[in-house]
Amino acid sequence: MANIVEKQSPEISYSALARHIKQWGTELGFQQVGIADSELGKAEARLLDWLGKGFHGEMDYMERHGTKRSRPGDLVPGTLRVIAARMNYSPPGARDSHEVMKDGTRAFISRYALGRDYHKLMRARMQKLADRIGQEVGEFRYRVFTDSAPVMEVELAGKAGLGWRGKHTLLLNREAGSYFFLGEIYTDLPLPLDRAQEDHCGTCQKCIDVCPTQAIIGPYQLDARRCISYLTIEHKGSIPEELRPLIGNRVYGCDDCQLVCPWNKFASPSGEPDFAVRNGLDDSTLVELFGWSEAEFHERLAGSAMHRIGYERWLRNLAVGLGNAPKSTVAIAALKARDDHPSGLVREHVRWALRSHVTKVGG
Repeated sequence: MANIVEKQSPEISYSALARHIKQWGTELGFQQVGIADSELGKAEARLLDWLGKGFHGEMDYMERHGTKRSRPGDLVPGTLRVIAARMNYSPPGARDSHEVMKDGTRAFISRYALGRDYHKLMRARMQKLADRIGQEVGEFRYRVFTDSAPVMEVELAGKAGLGWRGKHTLLLNREAGSYFFLGEIYTDLPLPLDRAQEDHCGTCQKCIDVCPTQAIIGPYQLDARRCISYLTIEHKGSIPEELRPLIGNRVYGCDDCQLVCPWNKFASPSGEPDFAVRNGLDDSTLVELFGWSEAEFHERLAGSAMHRIGYERWLRNLAVGLGNAPKSTVAIAALKARDDHPSGLVREHVRWALRSHVTKVGG
């Protein structure tokens, strides 16, 4: 349900309020705040086409709410504007991503997930921003979101001037690249709008060329069913065998399309303590993580975005990584220790990994 704050002030200068909102956002740790309208007609057509092609895979929630995702006023009645904010997440001091991915004995984890779960922090900050608006204007209708409901975050952030949609479908910003989280406030306040940024991808298609599984099938077109982030996070079942060798040592998410993007040379490390690396997960070995007991998994990943995939999928992903690792007695021993795991999903991937080592040289 939408929130309502008690009215205090009958006369409001919305231009001044918009300026204040951006200032308050900066004070709360956001790098940028912008304001968009709620019209997403063109985006809705693209969304329905994407869903119709089945590119969302098992992400049934993408179509569960129908057009509420592309019609903010249907999700939160009375919505006139969307206040969008971005916050940098690149963890300072993390081991270089390229170095980790080149070392087949180590586990690569998408850099956004190395710290605490961003959902709580972002939502709390967006709520504080909404509270501050309420102190200024009194009664207004709003609802706060952070990757938590049927919201077209990238489209709205783009309309709010926070960046443009890159060819990999992520939001890009000239000053910050793509290493940032997004949050939104749907509101009935008739705030002045910000201007959308122009597309600055030009003829570059490095993100398309680098994708290990060729999930980016064309500019601005992603087949999630082939995307490593989808396969290691959203997909609940068996990872297609033909894609397993292409995953390499990426055990949670995939940053390849971001790492190769020229705009990310402008990305700045986050100053948020919650986004700092936890448990050495920026540079851990596959064998070490595969050896975690279920209790260790829950203890060490509590409060992390990774915790939501559960222990079974954690082991599934690591088994694939170990199957792609250089042949070694240590890797084979680790896999054999899980060969009789009670989960059929884990056993299947472990046995595939063991078979993959048979043809390798070394060890």
